[in-house]
Amino acid sequence: MAGELSGLSVAVIASVADLASLRSDYDELNASAALKVPFTLFEWHSAWCEHFLAASGSIQDSMVVYVVRTEQGQCVAIVPMIRTRRSIGPFEVSTLSLLGADEALTEIRIPLIAPGYHATVARIIGRELATLDRCDWIQWIGATPALARGLTGSASLRWQQPLMDYVLDLPEDWESFRRNLKRNIRESLRHCYNSLKRDRLEFSLVTLVRPEEMASGIDQFLKLHTTRAQLRGTVAHRDYFSTPCAQAFLRDICARLAARGVTRIFQLVVNGQVVAARVGFLIGDTLYLYYSGFDTAWARYSVMTTTMAEIIKLAISEGVRTINLSPGTDVGKTRWGPREVAIGQLLQINRSFKSRIARSVYERATSPEYRTGWIARLLRGLRRRWS
Repeated sequence: MAGELSGLSVAVIASVADLASLRSDYDELNASAALKVPFTLFEWHSAWCEHFLAASGSIQDSMVVYVVRTEQGQCVAIVPMIRTRRSIGPFEVSTLSLLGADEALTEIRIPLIAPGYHATVARIIGRELATLDRCDWIQWIGATPALARGLTGSASLRWQQPLMDYVLDLPEDWESFRRNLKRNIRESLRHCYNSLKRDRLEFSLVTLVRPEEMASGIDQFLKLHTTRAQLRGTVAHRDYFSTPCAQAFLRDICARLAARGVTRIFQLVVNGQVVAARVGFLIGDTLYLYYSGFDTAWARYSVMTTTMAEIIKLAISEGVRTINLSPGTDVGKTRWGPREVAIGQLLQINRSFKSRIARSVYERATSPEYRTGWIARLLRGLRRRWS
């Protein structure tokens, strides 16, 4: 029974090689997950560890993946965590966070827990965490009230601002979807299509799916993503793949997931030229839309709006039920009329004086007003470098 601790066992996976034994468990838990995202897939976790685990002098990472099973061997939870130790001389700060604490590449980090088991799993994991050497704080994402109730012990809990995700529920045909859009986006769509037609420009949406198409598709995407990031005078977009490490990870994860038929690289082609691209991941009947880019020379045609519309049309025709537009509030998502999904964030802080002081210093050092000055200089060596 989910409400009882008896009958459930927990194991700890501490290496990427051992993580491979959980592949089928990952698939089963992802199939029953309410929120289907690529960031909880086995391939994402294993690739992330291979690319990003830190082992510098002042920063040391280690995997701590908790696996909870019933007496019959059914896996009811995979809680993938990374323990990070940062040291300045004799002082050390130890923290735990869900796997994927990178610079915005892993957009949503949540534990995989079977329905009905959140409180029980939290109690079991809380008991296991108590056996570790002291941890100063733990960052939980995807926290539910049931999970919070299960986290007991010598730590205080602090709810943080939830992460807002945006999900489109798709009807059975494009016209039904279009009719329910607000007037301003319907006008934008008319402008996009009419401007191309007026200038006698032929366009099509090309979808790259096969593994052998990934390398060239990612090359084109990276070029367009960088071009969009350099555009001034409009909403600023970062170049999230400016470093060789981020590019290598993107190539690797897209290749791994393409082998499973998950990766999609959508390209808007106008008169034979790729003018816009977006990476996506198809998980069951959910399409997760990742980062995008476009050729700014085509900005006056609003090619990203056209790309998005064509992706929605294609998704509807292929029986996709939901499109996840990714977290983060901006008009490029809200204009399509998605529903908001609040993803709970919970901070678990050790009640010791040292832990509370360490957390206070961390929050001050990472706040905008303290990004320069002596505190910033003191902690510069403890900042993770993703390049």
